[in-house]
Amino acid sequence: MWSGAHAVIYSKDADSDRAFLRDVLGLGGVDAGGGWLIFGLPPAEVAVHPAAENDQHELFLMCDDVERFVRDMKAKGVDCSPIQNPGWGILTQVALPGGGKLGVYQPRHARPKPMRVAAAKRKKAPAKKRAAAAKGRKSGAARKRRPARRKTSRR
Repeated sequence: MWSGAHAVIYSKDADSDRAFLRDVLGLGGVDAGGGWLIFGLPPAEVAVHPAAENDQHELFLMCDDVERFVRDMKAKGVDCSPIQNPGWGILTQVALPGGGKLGVYQPRHARPKPMRVAAAKRKKAPAKKRAAAAKGRKSGAARKRRPARRKTSRR
């Protein structure tokens, strides 16, 4: 059901923080309209919004169908706020057991491509360990040789 997450960073200097995300951290993004940049993350997004104070954050879970999500939550006895459509997405809030609310929305704005995560590189064994392993191997003459494979044609 979940297709990603959207985090919002509130900032006293949103333009500088957006430039930092783009230019320093190298995050790719899209202009969702009006200069509002949304940056791709694997598999989430982060946007920087202007604010009077720093250290305020919101978390929205994204889904493919908010109406279905609300129905599913209702069937499980979980309350959601009325569905809203401010244009950039269709959203609701789900009541959390601790009393807070979590935003859930179906995005309607341009979405950045997710970042690709590089595969972890395998560490090379230390030189001493490689040398010991090589020394412990049998010499080429003493090794059993496998018979050569016959080439067969495919029909």
